[in-house]
Amino acid sequence: MSTEFVKQLNPHPATDEVREAVLRNPGFGKHFTDHMVCIDWQGDVEANTGRWDNARLQPYGPLSLDPSTAVLHYGQEIFEGLKAYRHADGSVWSFRPEVNAARLNRSAQRLALPTLPEETFVDAIRELVAQDEKWVPSGEGESLYIRPFMIGTEPFLGVRPSREALFSVIASPAGNYFGTVEPVDIWLSRTYARAGKGGTGSAKCGGNYAASLIAQMEGDAHGCSQVLFLDHERGDAVEELGGMNVFFVFDDGRLVTPELTGTILEGITRDSVIQLAKERGLQVEERAFTLDEWREGVNSGHLTEVFACGTAAVIAPVRRLVSHDETIGPEDAAPGEVTMSIRKQLLDIQTGKAEDTHGWLTRLA
Repeated sequence: MSTEFVKQLNPHPATDEVREAVLRNPGFGKHFTDHMVCIDWQGDVEANTGRWDNARLQPYGPLSLDPSTAVLHYGQEIFEGLKAYRHADGSVWSFRPEVNAARLNRSAQRLALPTLPEETFVDAIRELVAQDEKWVPSGEGESLYIRPFMIGTEPFLGVRPSREALFSVIASPAGNYFGTVEPVDIWLSRTYARAGKGGTGSAKCGGNYAASLIAQMEGDAHGCSQVLFLDHERGDAVEELGGMNVFFVFDDGRLVTPELTGTILEGITRDSVIQLAKERGLQVEERAFTLDEWREGVNSGHLTEVFACGTAAVIAPVRRLVSHDETIGPEDAAPGEVTMSIRKQLLDIQTGKAEDTHGWLTRLA
């Protein structure tokens, strides 16, 4: 049964001229569509009671929150990220939104927030995109980035799960995340950790990203686009980047990626890459991968490519790993053949240029 949304249309939507100017150079996360979707929840997570209601499409705009609202003090917040793609026939599709819905609920359970029916999650995305369909760009590598999120909204300073919550969806036209598909340099953080055993590493919550920002600042100061975190309790095993999973391509047909240990986000792009890689005959290994193995693989020539993946950037070739002590990887590294082939295959599926044999696409408009 589909979710019924009350519609309150924006009385002052962006003009065609303003929208077209944005779409000519959308950037990432700078501009937003005319509307947003909101759904309220009241209940008691501890007692496993509560209900979602007041589903609505409304003008995009500020939220009104009491100064004592739970999210402002105790960080009860989770989010997702996915994209809507314009196909050649003008239709608009999303990529595996039901998997985002399932991950949102896993994050909700970890942060003591209410779960949301997966069909409601998809309905909310469809409602927003169908209304703001003109905001979906059609340029090469462009999409409409969709940001569903949930926050605890009860005005209460006691330390317990919020008994009120808001689920909302906003959207922003997006260009290429890094502005290019040229290989990027990655900063190695030896001072900071993204998450620890038993923590929130596998949840998509704002606190994980906030904790990575100081390391990202360190990386920015050294000309690096992302930060790599290590698990010091597992022999300096590679974990993930600040917001992306990482893969290593070897010359014997192996594709290695860090195993999911509860401290790594279960990336949807990661899962898709693994499936596509297996289908093309690559030997995929999900296991601990150490910094020593990275260094030795580069020095021996057996490690031929490194790439990172995530919803925002899709797949980004990695050139070098940079730290205070050393640099791993050649300065003149070009995008690898396997990296770019998987990237093209994935993008072709998402944009409708290749057949969707996996049933990964959902039409939104």
